[in-house]
Amino acid sequence: MLHSVFRFLPVVVILLGVTLSADPARAQVDDPADTIRQQIEAFQRGDVTGAFGYASPMIQFRFGSPQNFGLMVQHGYPMVIDPDRVTMRDLFEEGGKTFQQVEFLDQQGKSHLLDYEMIRTEEGWKINGVRFARKPLIAT
Repeated sequence: MLHSVFRFLPVVVILLGVTLSADPARAQVDDPADTIRQQIEAFQRGDVTGAFGYASPMIQFRFGSPQNFGLMVQHGYPMVIDPDRVTMRDLFEEGGKTFQQVEFLDQQGKSHLLDYEMIRTEEGWKINGVRFARKPLIAT
């Protein structure tokens, strides 16, 4: 019996090593909100390359590099980089597209409501664009 356990131990160690060393931005994420949270966490750590990994292939192609992507976010959506609070709102469909609405409270206490367009890829949900919300803020 003990011999059988030791025979499979190398396989378990290899699988564990592969799992632990996997790039988190490449890991499959089954919830659009989790993808967004993980990207925000990457920005908060200063990991622009990691944040870029949560963008869809189209967005990655459009910006070409994590640095270009980071500059766009810094200038167009600064509240995403270092929010005081993030609240996930509705997940909704519009025009055949999936959107996750997110409220950001910035460091100055101002609220910003953004709609994240999400697409499902082989690697899980990815962010395919962000817009300022057209829907009114829903009180909770």
